Amino acid sequence: MVIQLSLPSTEPATKRLVFVLPSGALQPYQFLLVRSAAGFDSPGQASWLVSASGSELAPRSNGNISVQGMPTAKRDDRTLRGDATPLPDSEAHHINIADAEAQFNELERVLSIRSQQADSDRIEKPSKEGDLEAGERGEEPFDLRAYLSSSNDAHQKAGIAHKHVGVTWENLQVDVVGGIGHKIYVKTFGQDALGFWLYPFRLMHSALQTVVPALRPDLPLSTILHPSSGLVKPGEMCLVLGCPGSGCTTFLKAIANDRQDYARVAGDIRYAGIDAHEMAKYYKGEVVYNEEDDRHIATLTVAQTLNFALSLKTPGPKGRLPGMSRKEFDHTVRDTLLRMLNISHTANTYVGDEFVRGVSGGERKRVSIAEMMATRAHVLCFDNSTRGLDASTALDFIKAMRVMTDLLGQTTFATLYQAGESIYELFDKVIVLDKGRQVYFGPPSEARAYFEGLGFKSLPRQSTADYLTGCTDPNERQFAPGRSEADVPTTPEQLEQAFQQSRFAAQMREDLARYKQQMEIDKSDQEAFRKAVLSDKKRGVSKKSPYTLGFTGQVRALVVRQFQMRLQDRFQLVTSYSLSTILALVIGAAYYNLQPTSQGAFTRGSVIFAGLLTCALDTFGEMPVQMLGRPILRKQTSYALYRPAAVAIANTLSDIPFSAIRIFVYNIIIYFMSNLSRSAGGFFTYHLFIYMAFLTMQGFFRTFGVMCTNFDSAFRLAVFFIPNMILYAGYMIPVFQMKRWLFWIYYINPVAYAWVGCMENEFMRISFTCDGSSIVPRNPPGVNKYFNGLGPNQICTLFGAIPGQDIVSGRNYVNIGYGLNVSDLWRRNFLVLAGFFLLFQLTQVLLIEYFPQYGGGSAVTIFAPEDSDTKKRNARLQERKAARKGKSAEEAESQISEKEQGTTRRFDGKPFTWEKVNYHVPVTGGVRRLLHDVYGYVKPGTMTALMGASGAGKTTCLDVLAQRKNIGVVSGTLLLDGKPLKLDFARKTAYAEQMDVHEGSSTVREAMRFSAYLRQPPEISKEEKDQYVEDMIEVLELQDLADALVASLGVEARKRLTIGVELASRPSLLFLDEPTSGLDGQSAWNLVRFLRKLADNGQAILCTIHQPSSLLIQSFDKLLLLERGGETVYFGDIGPDCYILREYFARHGAHCPPNVNPAEFMLDAIGAGLTPRIGDRDWKDHWLDSPEYQSVLEEIEKIKQNTSSDDGHQQQLTMYATPFWTQLRWVVHRNNLKLWRSPDYVFSRLFVHAFISLFVSLSFLQLGHSVRDLQYRVFGIFWATILPAIVMGQLEPMWILSRRIFIREASSRVYSPYAFAIGQLIGEMPYSLLCAVVYWVLMVYPMGFGDGTAGVGGTFFQLLVVIFVELFGVTLGQFIGAISPSMQVAPLFNPFIILVLGTFCGVTITYPTLPNYWHWLYQLTPYTRLMSAMISTELHGLSITCNPDEYIPFNPPDGQTCMEYAKEFIQGFGGYLNNPNATSNCFYCQYEVGDQFFLPLNIRYENRWRDVWILFAYAVFNIFATIVASRFLRYAKR
Repeated sequence: MVIQLSLPSTEPATKRLVFVLPSGALQPYQFLLVRSAAGFDSPGQASWLVSASGSELAPRSNGNISVQGMPTAKRDDRTLRGDATPLPDSEAHHINIADAEAQFNELERVLSIRSQQADSDRIEKPSKEGDLEAGERGEEPFDLRAYLSSSNDAHQKAGIAHKHVGVTWENLQVDVVGGIGHKIYVKTFGQDALGFWLYPFRLMHSALQTVVPALRPDLPLSTILHPSSGLVKPGEMCLVLGCPGSGCTTFLKAIANDRQDYARVAGDIRYAGIDAHEMAKYYKGEVVYNEEDDRHIATLTVAQTLNFALSLKTPGPKGRLPGMSRKEFDHTVRDTLLRMLNISHTANTYVGDEFVRGVSGGERKRVSIAEMMATRAHVLCFDNSTRGLDASTALDFIKAMRVMTDLLGQTTFATLYQAGESIYELFDKVIVLDKGRQVYFGPPSEARAYFEGLGFKSLPRQSTADYLTGCTDPNERQFAPGRSEADVPTTPEQLEQAFQQSRFAAQMREDLARYKQQMEIDKSDQEAFRKAVLSDKKRGVSKKSPYTLGFTGQVRALVVRQFQMRLQDRFQLVTSYSLSTILALVIGAAYYNLQPTSQGAFTRGSVIFAGLLTCALDTFGEMPVQMLGRPILRKQTSYALYRPAAVAIANTLSDIPFSAIRIFVYNIIIYFMSNLSRSAGGFFTYHLFIYMAFLTMQGFFRTFGVMCTNFDSAFRLAVFFIPNMILYAGYMIPVFQMKRWLFWIYYINPVAYAWVGCMENEFMRISFTCDGSSIVPRNPPGVNKYFNGLGPNQICTLFGAIPGQDIVSGRNYVNIGYGLNVSDLWRRNFLVLAGFFLLFQLTQVLLIEYFPQYGGGSAVTIFAPEDSDTKKRNARLQERKAARKGKSAEEAESQISEKEQGTTRRFDGKPFTWEKVNYHVPVTGGVRRLLHDVYGYVKPGTMTALMGASGAGKTTCLDVLAQRKNIGVVSGTLLLDGKPLKLDFARKTAYAEQMDVHEGSSTVREAMRFSAYLRQPPEISKEEKDQYVEDMIEVLELQDLADALVASLGVEARKRLTIGVELASRPSLLFLDEPTSGLDGQSAWNLVRFLRKLADNGQAILCTIHQPSSLLIQSFDKLLLLERGGETVYFGDIGPDCYILREYFARHGAHCPPNVNPAEFMLDAIGAGLTPRIGDRDWKDHWLDSPEYQSVLEEIEKIKQNTSSDDGHQQQLTMYATPFWTQLRWVVHRNNLKLWRSPDYVFSRLFVHAFISLFVSLSFLQLGHSVRDLQYRVFGIFWATILPAIVMGQLEPMWILSRRIFIREASSRVYSPYAFAIGQLIGEMPYSLLCAVVYWVLMVYPMGFGDGTAGVGGTFFQLLVVIFVELFGVTLGQFIGAISPSMQVAPLFNPFIILVLGTFCGVTITYPTLPNYWHWLYQLTPYTRLMSAMISTELHGLSITCNPDEYIPFNPPDGQTCMEYAKEFIQGFGGYLNNPNATSNCFYCQYEVGDQFFLPLNIRYENRWRDVWILFAYAVFNIFATIVASRFLRYAKR
């Protein structure tokens, strides 16, 4: 039942208000005012409340109604229309009509029957509403108030309790670690290396401090939020204002009970009388914080994201209406949220991120809001939730919040940057913070008057929110005439004191005391809240649990989500399956069709080991995945959606369907291609062991991913285990030959149990025929002396062979050769492997539940240490800053202007015109037009704003004009200074992009200098460029951050740096894309004021802008306004007080009220937000018919005629401002600094090199001259092939991140791709050399290399080889980085490359046993050269002496000595006889000298120099390939 109420009005048409009386859906809501879809009544009509029967109930002259016992209506129709007409007084919307209560109760009874009928209709047909294509213009407007109000009666009838949670805080104080003025300096590689050696001493010291607490130092704490008090009641919204760094985020987090980033949170916070500790323990999900950054799973759709949150927060049967199922509830709430936020059209679109294409930034922000609302929490804290939304959308969102807060009785806190007046007036309370101190808390309507009363100048055109924050900004505050700092409180302490003495503070203390007392006496709200939370829980969930769903329900929901995520991540799915299949084919082809002969015995062990290891180490990628998911885990556990432990279990369960099929296919290929024992039992046992090993190692690496704080520490820890798992699996070194002090590693190695299980499974089923090289003695080529098979005087050298028998049992082979007992297959190996699997599941659960590593934390600014030059420059900057501070604002302005005469005045601006610009992009099924016939111009000394709704093509237009587009077709005429754009256009213009992409390890000063050195002409001296940068730092007010690392800067400082970096080039034309997004109102004003100064000094500026205040928009000279489809709505002057712009719109029927922000109004007028456009005609048609359009065309022609003609001499055009060698110098300099300041990256690599080399050497310590030691020397050398794998895994992401910065800089022609690629390589060289030397030292000397003919010189030759293989690894990693579009793709190449290079280099499969069709790959593999050079150098001339157990015994025929019988054999195959003159028990040693080992393997000592230079040639090829790829492959489509 709808009650319409008309209000008398002074406006031409009287508004009609609609009351929707309660009818039932979600919560017990009161009835409230809503907007009418009907027309207006005639002027002067009286207001009547009409009953269901049509009889009059109560005539009233005012239009506001409140019913006692319910929260009152708080907003009238003006707010919903966006009008900012001030209310007559602050209580205007609290007028009470007590005598209407009786009539209302009667009315409620009559309406309840109809409301229930309406409800049942809606529940029966939920899909129709959900299928509507929301967001389309033709859709019926969604009325949120009407919808929410209708649920009140049904909930009351069902007896569902409400959740009204008032928040009180008293003396709330927040402290963080770090004293006042405490600076944190960047860690360097040198410090990290030193810290590594000092680590044991630090460990002992910290242990001592634990034992003796007196030795523990007190950490210095600094207060970032000083004691503050206040209260916000249910149904109230509180706006938190302050400059950046004033503590707004800290305040919100403290209110939201999110305390883990802070050292101490003191004071008393209560929620409906419940203290913070109890709230966190039992009701965690009822108080939530929505952070500024949007964190989502990119490959889920918007609907799936919301469904997941809802599935974990759907109330139990007691919390829903009778007869409403969970599905119906979820569907209804989801559709409501989507329609409320105007994103119904995105329901089936991926959320997306920077790598996955999805919804737009503004829509993603709304998804974050919807997800938070799906938790149905009742205390909501929004941290700058309108960032990235245009003014109209931001207002719509805050209106929706107003309605939700009113109707659901929520308590809402929000910090908003650049809040317009319409938004500001929607709040009930405002708190202003200054450096963590509370300087105002009270009604928004009185805040401005309060600060004016303190002595601040009245600025009526500035929005109240900007005015309030401006009063706390030392640079921007202005004093009233006759007032100054002497008699106006200005410091945070003075302002806080003034507030504490004000009537507002007294009123707040009184209200707080009264409310707390009321909460103590009347616990109805608290009891209702507890009851409501309890009734929300599903059956079986503990009363003490903060979760709505039980643990198994959480796991189920997470499994569904993970399953959807994997299913929809097509790229990951296709690549993982493809890669797995390719790897299996490579292994299968390498070991193709092994025969059950002695030659196939060792290679069977090899193929099983290769298949197992490739599969097990494939799970190494789980570590970064675990870390990347942490921000989402943190957010969702703070919403109390699920226990962290549920994620660990769900990850494993959801992965099984995908990995089981993938590993099954992988195993089939390897098993049957290599001809392992072909039986069902054999295959399925093999598959079971391989898959169990996969799951176990997955759990192992996930445990590290959960446990470690960052990827580098996890990488170091993993590398500690991986070499041991490979070495001590029992394949390279049989368990009985392991060093006695290290063999225990074998027994705690899950890979060992898997390999042993597979070996036992294979060899228990087969027997071998002894033939070929396993028979001693045998016929060399051209000799026919010995029996061709196994004769009576010959012996089989296979393990487990029985004299006289040519069949060798597989059981005996593994028993004698490896010490394996096949009866252990199930009773030991499988059980232990299953035990490891369960152990790693348990470790994940325990670590993620009780020791979560969320990373991130509070932002800390990190500085680079000063040198003598920067120290002097910083002192000068601070002197000038102090001098400015002492003067009044006017003096400071004039001083700044004088100071800037020498710098900013020198801008050589050029006029820029564009005519008939169109832009088409290819889309599925054709092309789409994004810009249509756009005309305009920018003159030197002017600022032009480019505005439009979200999706109107603002950034697209700017990209096209700045020549940054590289896909699609651009048509039209663009002229700079009246001439077509030339080769040097990109470097002569500057483009400050929306994404602030910079080299994170540079300081602010270094980043700006780099731009100045490479973008200003070379004839300007370095000293002049340095001084120019200092002036820019001062103008941009970055003095305190000059030595701060870019990566640690806040949003605002980074935005200013982006502009500074572009200005450092002294451009003719400056483009800026949304420079004020993410800034608070005051910072935005500072920035635009600064741009104004640049324009006044001759700079031509074109800039897209979001949410400008009325003051901000007036700073611009001209406006280009676009609507959807890239159509021009207006281009022309704005005028003082926007009068020209307002007149243009008024002429076409859109009259802007005097107290409404014109920027917001014109967006509403053209239909940018939820509101329909004003007028029947499209605004682009108005523009094309207007005289303003004609004058623009005339002005463009005039500019073209008046521009300067070319002077006599033609200047040589160059693409870059500086020559190649200058570019290379500064690129290398920056790269060296980056790596020196990236100790995690560099030291991790050094640590891994040292550790692998050391641990391999410990296993092969001081090798002797036996045959076994000969084999171990080869294995020791073979470990060098792992170096490129280590380097590539670390280097590729670093290279791709550097390329991201290069793409931004290359579009401005800062330096060439050749300088970039060569600079990257040169920067890596010193560290690569160091790593190679460390690896070589720890390999050569502990193992005892250099005993052959090559001697000490040979060991230094090995160093050259190791350096070249390191260089090969670095260049290959950079090449893969260069051809990969993203960090996700690059690592996919690595396993394939490493496997192919390692398999076909002649070690795991020797050259003679390699099938002929693979010989070309053997020759092509760089590792062949590596192994040939190192093996031949080490083994050449090395004398071999067999150990007693290594001799092969045989008996000669009667009457012959051992030598007589075996002479031809020894001459043909080498080796020696220990007892050549004996007539029985001859002892034959396979090798006499090392050369006899490697000569049959196609390795020659005399080729070692050839091989090493071929290896170097591969590295050189990679370098050239990388340079070419850097030139042609940017992967930057825009």
